[in-house]
Amino acid sequence: MIAIIDYGVGNLFSLQSSLRAIGEEVVVTADQDVIRQADHVILPGVGAFGDAVQKLRDCGLFDFVKAQAATGKPFLGICLGMQLLFDRSLEYGEHEGLGLIPGEVRPIEGVIPSHLDIPHMGWNALHFVDHPATAGASEEKQTSSTDPASGKLVTNQGSPDEATDDEQISASASGRCPLFRDLEEGDCVYFVHSYAAFDCEANLTATAEYGVPLTAAVQKGNVYGTQFHPEKSGAVGLKILKAFAAL
Repeated sequence: MIAIIDYGVGNLFSLQSSLRAIGEEVVVTADQDVIRQADHVILPGVGAFGDAVQKLRDCGLFDFVKAQAATGKPFLGICLGMQLLFDRSLEYGEHEGLGLIPGEVRPIEGVIPSHLDIPHMGWNALHFVDHPATAGASEEKQTSSTDPASGKLVTNQGSPDEATDDEQISASASGRCPLFRDLEEGDCVYFVHSYAAFDCEANLTATAEYGVPLTAAVQKGNVYGTQFHPEKSGAVGLKILKAFAAL
């Protein structure tokens, strides 16, 4: 089951509809017991960073969300939900974030060329970045296979000598974030934002060009974030959500 955290902010039901369209069991909830039982957790979000943090605190979910991410279950922040994963935001003051991924959120004004509109709104191509935490030179190799009972992608750790030719190497083993395992370089997704994540190069998994490269996606361990909206990104977005559900 996938739990979408309901704290009064986000495109909750369009996201729920997209996940149901790919056959996933999904619930929109603020109930901590229900979220604990979920196999995957999504933190959506639209609007202002400070307001979202306050709503999480008012719902008693701020520390709970951090604890859920620490369990190791796949955790995805979308749009403002991704921004909340960082240490802080400079949107209308300075606000503490969840601190799950190093970096900070700053305005794109003054960063992008002055002739471009703010907010950044519309379709942009994704450009993938090898993820340092999973690329290449580890002593262990990640392999993956599909569990015939659940249809889920199962990732296994093992030494290179243990990997056989018929084992499928996971997307992360080649350096690409597993959310993008079924995508092509340059596939387009839908953005709406005036702020972006900076100083997060160590966990950067994709950029999008808007006069300059901007952070489009990040990953640190089991915690993933997309600045764009998969639920508004058509067939490409559904592939991303399906890959997340398969983790």
